[in-house]
Amino acid sequence: LFSLKPKCHGEIVVNEVSFVRKCIGADSSHGDLWGKLICTNFKVSFITHDALPKQRFQVANRLLGEHDVPLACVEQVVTVNDAKGKQKVLCSNQKLKFNPTELILYCKDFRIIRFRFDEAGPQSAKKVCLAIAHYSQPADPQLLFGFEYVGKQYYGSLAINSIPTQELTATCAGERVNGVDPGGGLQMPLFDRPSEWDREIKRTGASEWRVCSINEGYVVSPSLPEYVVVPVSLADQDLKQYLCFFTAHRIPLWCWNHPNGSALVRMASISDPLQQRKLDQRICSAITKSHPQRSDVLKSDLDKNLPNIQDIQAAFVKVRHICVIEPFEESEEKWLSSMESSRWLEYVRAFLKHSAEVVYLLEGKHVSVILQEEEDRDLSCVVSSLVQLMLDPHFRSLTGFQSLVQKEWVMAGHRFLHRCNHLKKNDKEESPLFQLFLDCVWQIINQYPAAFEFTETYLTVLSDSMWIPVFSTFLFNCPQQRTENSMDFAKSKCIPMGEEKALRFPPVWDWSQQFTPKDQALFNNPMYVGKGATCVQNGTVKSFRRTKKNYSSTLRGMPSSLRNILMDGHDSLTLTRRNSLVPRLKPDFSQIREVVESPTERFFRDWVSRPADLQGMLIPQLLPSHLALWRLYFLRWVPEASIPKGGPVTAYHKLSQLADEVEKLQSQLRQYKGATPASTPTSNPSAPPSDHSRMYFKAGSTHEPSSIPEYLSSSFPFSPVGNMCRRSILGTPLSKFLNGAKTWLSTETLANEAL
Repeated sequence: LFSLKPKCHGEIVVNEVSFVRKCIGADSSHGDLWGKLICTNFKVSFITHDALPKQRFQVANRLLGEHDVPLACVEQVVTVNDAKGKQKVLCSNQKLKFNPTELILYCKDFRIIRFRFDEAGPQSAKKVCLAIAHYSQPADPQLLFGFEYVGKQYYGSLAINSIPTQELTATCAGERVNGVDPGGGLQMPLFDRPSEWDREIKRTGASEWRVCSINEGYVVSPSLPEYVVVPVSLADQDLKQYLCFFTAHRIPLWCWNHPNGSALVRMASISDPLQQRKLDQRICSAITKSHPQRSDVLKSDLDKNLPNIQDIQAAFVKVRHICVIEPFEESEEKWLSSMESSRWLEYVRAFLKHSAEVVYLLEGKHVSVILQEEEDRDLSCVVSSLVQLMLDPHFRSLTGFQSLVQKEWVMAGHRFLHRCNHLKKNDKEESPLFQLFLDCVWQIINQYPAAFEFTETYLTVLSDSMWIPVFSTFLFNCPQQRTENSMDFAKSKCIPMGEEKALRFPPVWDWSQQFTPKDQALFNNPMYVGKGATCVQNGTVKSFRRTKKNYSSTLRGMPSSLRNILMDGHDSLTLTRRNSLVPRLKPDFSQIREVVESPTERFFRDWVSRPADLQGMLIPQLLPSHLALWRLYFLRWVPEASIPKGGPVTAYHKLSQLADEVEKLQSQLRQYKGATPASTPTSNPSAPPSDHSRMYFKAGSTHEPSSIPEYLSSSFPFSPVGNMCRRSILGTPLSKFLNGAKTWLSTETLANEAL
């Protein structure tokens, strides 16, 4: 009756069980769905012909079905036997001594999904539970589904190994394989070749910097990209002499250049204390020479000034507990107090604040800044990205933002494999730094919505893509690890590589892998004021030119006492819980201050007092009232938090229709004037070419009223129905959470524990 049609190459069915009930209601079985539960080597699937009683999904992922969960997204697998009063957290290769009557999946994207086996075969139910536990906890990177996917997608006809008998043929999205052109057709740089770094150097006007290839073949540092940008005055021979003194041989990396000549650089710590001063002087001297005014170079020690990865992980776990586990019926005051005690928003504020301080140094003091971190692979990724986002409007476009993540996270060697804990080997290595960064980006979007080409839906989908293990973007700790594992996998599968260095894993940036052109339109912001945003402009589009006019340069000189503002850890960079940069600046400035205003305060006060230039520098306001919980990300699966026909999506719906109507009127006007297609303004470069309109919601005709659709809610385009259930009765692992546990189940097993 039920059959699975895998959507990915290399996907095989491992185990399945029929007559399974997926729980929809919190306290009763009314509205539950009946079907087949299937475990493949890629995902957990539930196949049903029943219709959801409420809101249905409006956006379909090409790689996943409506009830699918990627195995990489499964955090914990919990089995329960009601009759025997037993429950167990399943780990890979473990035995299950009882027949489960219930399966609960705790997911990394905050979902909790429950299945009942009351009518299912007990042995089949047990086998499916064990299969899910086993395949969701791979022991080696090459056991991640992405290797099978890529091996079959591009090299399947060349592989000598036999194909498993259970393998099912995938359906392709159009003529290309799953929407991907194997030859590559992305209109954005991946920074894996010198020419793309050269273009970025020219784009930012960094004429005194050059592309260096001493790490070609990863011979110098396995965690660095093959090509890095260094000062022209530093010769390759000098760099080879210095590299052994840096942690993991990670020489300083150029990130970005300000139009005034100041450079943003990131650097690992110097491992040899005896060489500290000498190397600091040589590196700073080379960076100073690259500045047209030979300005000073200041160093920011991120390890001293920002929370560490363990603190960030602890805060994230607490937020997850508050948003997903605790009863949502608690009073608002208590709920907000719990949220504050998690310290998550405090850490978001800390990173935004520190990034704003670096912006002040680059923009206000015209000095170059070095971001220093022990290994330069975690905190520096967040800060360097936020600084560039605040200063350069190019990175607020969709293509620009994707290139920023590719440059500062993927190629710079952020440990996605460990920080996402894809192998579930070491919980101490897990930390949601990328989610923290996306939350910081959302905070800025929330304050300046017209400055960004993309939406919060895009940010949420980007975060969810971390748990779809087919994209090179989030699978590895560094590019070298991808190359090494690819070659090993190709040899084991007898895949001829030819001249290729590695398997062609698709990057996440080719969104046609996951979504149709229509659904990709949800990424487009109708309010965007920027290059190509003709549909929201009444007149000529304002384009950004990299000149000093686009930046608010208000301070020409600073006292020497502030020269080491970032090095001494004092002033406004200390991390106090309720302290922030702008809170001291935003109140009534007409009041006479008893304390002399610092240059930093004066700089930001002057900027806040003027209307924001959306194509110039953007500084987020950091009062507690200015920072909010990212509801779409944290609360989208909670039914009690869903607002039918409400939330920000209602404004998005109306604005999209208005933007679409303006676009249509402009098109009609051009036709009336006899304009040729070549003379029309360029539309959004990242919009799908097959869709004439950039907007997901189209303007209604005179016969179609533009009322809010019934399916819209504050969770759109996600549906909380069937993805989150709290049971009021005792007897499930949920009761342990509700009785005060502050993390997910952390013990390996709860077998033989009385319910």
